[in-house]
Amino acid sequence: MPKTSARLLALLSLLQTRRTWSGEDLAERLRITARTVRRDVDRLRELGYPITTFKGPDGGYRLDAGSQLPPLLFDDDQAVALAVALQTATTTGAGIGEAAARALHTVRQVMPARLRHRIDTLQVTAVERAAARPDVGVDGSVLMALSAAVHAAEVLRFDYAAASPPDADDRVLTPPRRVEPHHLVTWGGRWYLVAWDLDRGDWRTFRADRITPRSPTGPRFTPREVPGGDVAAFVAGRFRGFDGSGDWPCRGEVILALSAAAVSRYARDGVVEELGPDRCRLVLGSWSWPGLAAAIGRFDADIEVVGPAELREAFAHLARRYARAAGGAMGGVGRAEPMLRSP
Repeated sequence: MPKTSARLLALLSLLQTRRTWSGEDLAERLRITARTVRRDVDRLRELGYPITTFKGPDGGYRLDAGSQLPPLLFDDDQAVALAVALQTATTTGAGIGEAAARALHTVRQVMPARLRHRIDTLQVTAVERAAARPDVGVDGSVLMALSAAVHAAEVLRFDYAAASPPDADDRVLTPPRRVEPHHLVTWGGRWYLVAWDLDRGDWRTFRADRITPRSPTGPRFTPREVPGGDVAAFVAGRFRGFDGSGDWPCRGEVILALSAAAVSRYARDGVVEELGPDRCRLVLGSWSWPGLAAAIGRFDADIEVVGPAELREAFAHLARRYARAAGGAMGGVGRAEPMLRSP
């Protein structure tokens, strides 16, 4: 018979691998008596493991969730998979990178040398796509609240901060929202909630860092199917303008003195329409009006603003800012050669 400590670890490992075990099966696997199984289960309970007993012909045991996280056992493959997942999470920049790094350090400390060597050979470097936006941290408690509402299928009420210029001091809150939360996703280093907006009768995507959940949550609901049935395709379509819904907080339209072919290569999130050999219409979205104006200005071409008025004001705002940056010396400067030419 193995020593008591080794036997307890073996028993705990078995309880973690399956939902329920009969006392007879545990005794057979551990090569001990049913009485010893009962005694060892009592010892694990004293150590804080929430093991419950269920009735039946033979009786049985189940490791349940408790109020605290007890020590866990992993086999080699599970431990390596956990470490790889944590190392990948540290590079996402989706609001959990710092916590993932601390968890990885904790796991690595208790790993045998042979496993530490395996994970140390993996070095992950995050390479964002060219159009990636700056990372914005999200409070972990907000993510947990959103996730809980999604899994419980409960109506969620929250305050939502509208898009504001980067130099604004305060967040501007829109009226409280009531939604049926369906998915919590990440896109471009940010967290988003995909939900059915009850007041607007349509699907919406909300940035998690702008959400302040209200409590309590509302009644339960029967989940709807996301358009197309694929949440990844739905979210990608929203952000890339595939469905033309204009779900960006700030969305504008301009006419550029460049060919559609030249603009489309650099406006992956926009809709480009050809109007002539060197003229096209661009519909583009962003999280702020100055940000949208700056994104359009990078084409270094004559711009005609179709609308809305907020976009015109953003161009004027940036013009004043750029003039101050140039020391006010705008006169006498020749027009620079365009940085982006049509083929």
